[in-house]
Amino acid sequence: MFVKLYPENPNPREVARIAALLRGDGVVIYPTDGVYAFGCSLASRKAVERIKAIRGKRDDELTIVCDGLSHIAEYARVDNAQFRILKRNLPGPFTFILQASGRMPDKVLGRRRTVAVRVPANSIPVAIVRELGVPLVTASVKDPDEVLEYTTDPELLYERYGNAVDAVIDGGYGNLVPTTLVDLTSAEPELLREGGGELV
Repeated sequence: MFVKLYPENPNPREVARIAALLRGDGVVIYPTDGVYAFGCSLASRKAVERIKAIRGKRDDELTIVCDGLSHIAEYARVDNAQFRILKRNLPGPFTFILQASGRMPDKVLGRRRTVAVRVPANSIPVAIVRELGVPLVTASVKDPDEVLEYTTDPELLYERYGNAVDAVIDGGYGNLVPTTLVDLTSAEPELLREGGGELV
């Protein structure tokens, strides 16, 4: 399925259709404020395993996408200092590593006790998460062995992955810049990867 959604005003009917796919163990490719990404429901063990197989990812390389700070606080332990950093920088092109809460399923965490969280500055994934009711488990669409230009074009993504996923969401051209990755599990924030955002 190839679905066109506009970031300025995602069609609620199409968003509901995507959420229904995800509830049925579906995997989609969707736009973010960085690169396009694979996504599935946090509640679907089967779909999480599908994403890991498609991308060759380990448990510790998966991220969850939430719809806001209160949603993050359900799945991660957030103290006051961490909350202030999150509030200043989200939504935006950041991935933050936090201590996981008891609500995070082991199928996503594996042996680790931390979770990588995002709130993109793109209304499409935020609308999907709100409709779905749980975070998206996500991994970016990119292959280090190949030219990356195809990862910005939803039609080319559909040609490449249409048989591996249940839907590709066309939210316009993406970009090649990953998120800025920040570890908040220590006393001071640690910048692990520079990307599309500048930490404030």
